[in-house]
Amino acid sequence: MADFPAKISTRTSSSPGPEAAAASSASSFDLAFLRSLFGILMALEIVLGCLVWALIADTYYQPYPSYGWVMFVAIFFWLVTVIIFGMYLLKLQAKLYMIPWPLVLMVFNVSAAVLYATAFITSAASVEPFSWPHSPDYNRRASASFFACLVMIGYGVSACLSIRAWKAYGSSTATSQGTVPNHA
Repeated sequence: MADFPAKISTRTSSSPGPEAAAASSASSFDLAFLRSLFGILMALEIVLGCLVWALIADTYYQPYPSYGWVMFVAIFFWLVTVIIFGMYLLKLQAKLYMIPWPLVLMVFNVSAAVLYATAFITSAASVEPFSWPHSPDYNRRASASFFACLVMIGYGVSACLSIRAWKAYGSSTATSQGTVPNHA
């Protein structure tokens, strides 16, 4: 027992300087994700989705339930896309490895594409009955319909990419499970 304190290392380190803190925070961003097709599509969905709900919100839409649906879809999927984009940009999905991210992204993108299709159709069908042609509200609602169509296409392409990634994820899981010995 007398030699116990000699075996303990009490070496301390100094705190890193501001240069090291900046380098570690810069390296925590996944720049390859920003350059990937999936990252570019998500950034495009965020920008165009923000345009959809901002254009609708700038009109007098409250008495029309159809625009309430368009606002719900646009804001909900914009928020979730921003959260997922932030998670991938900061590599947080790697820390939550127990979640099957390819499956989650596939379900999210397919549901976003389908619900944005309904929002686009609803918005496009509601432009004429609720607006005077060439009024500011008419132009904003028509523009929101156009951008909703672009966002729908973006989510559709993301859904195709997610389905392909999910199939690749499922096939690698199936082959790796086939190599595990059966202990039953």
